[in-house]
Amino acid sequence: MKVAVIGDALIDEMRDESGSIDAPGGSALNVAVGLAILGVDATLMAMIGDDDDGAVLTNYAQRFGVTVLAAPSQLGTGRAVSDRTDGEPRYSFSEAARARSIQFTAEMDVALEASTLVAVSGFPFDNAAEVAALRTALSHSERVLVDANPRAGFLRDAPAFVSALESLAATAELVKIGDEDAHLLYGLPLDEVIPRLRSRVVLATKGAAGATAHIGEIEVHRGITRDDRPIVDTMGAGDATFASVIAQLANGGAVESAEDWGRMLESAMAVAAETVRHAGGTLQQR
Repeated sequence: MKVAVIGDALIDEMRDESGSIDAPGGSALNVAVGLAILGVDATLMAMIGDDDDGAVLTNYAQRFGVTVLAAPSQLGTGRAVSDRTDGEPRYSFSEAARARSIQFTAEMDVALEASTLVAVSGFPFDNAAEVAALRTALSHSERVLVDANPRAGFLRDAPAFVSALESLAATAELVKIGDEDAHLLYGLPLDEVIPRLRSRVVLATKGAAGATAHIGEIEVHRGITRDDRPIVDTMGAGDATFASVIAQLANGGAVESAEDWGRMLESAMAVAAETVRHAGGTLQQR
């Protein structure tokens, strides 16, 4: 099955006491690469500049077998600067990253029609023009999965973001939202936000506390996989979780039973646990 991933791709400039290094990043890029690692035919649709940083992102994705369809950027490729303490990144974003935009091309439309699943992650839901373009692009996509994935440095209008997210969730097969997302967007605990997302499945994540799939009245929870090795970097955990769930849906079709969701979450939590034992956002498997 083919999966299209729509969202952000940028350079992560990671700084700590020892200096600074650049690495490919952005949630959509991480998800697309994660899918490819898991054996899924993935296409990335993201704003990538015609510059050295853009070449780094494109080459990185293609090295894993991801097809890259780049939306043009007049401001170049975006950058996220993360100052890290104990593995936890604190972000600031370049002008190009803050002004991210996806101009859907005819080539993208063809790829979307050919995709069994479409995943959206790292999208500017608080930009009405971008949301309108996304809706048009998704008009023929029957299975859409969304990761809310807001970032404080990107967020300009939380109520607008929430309104667009909830509207898209109503027709989506799955929406992923984390406890930090809920506080940033709603100022509420995650459990109070879940009923507002009327997706067929709401995948709620709570970091080290694991993840819960809410399927109507059914709740399926799995904790993070136990591992005595030290945590190196939490940056890619959410993207790895999302990619793992998407890959399993792509390979197995619609999942209805609690038992099926239990197995899916166990696999996703194992992937997330392995990913945080490595630096950077690239999905890892044991």
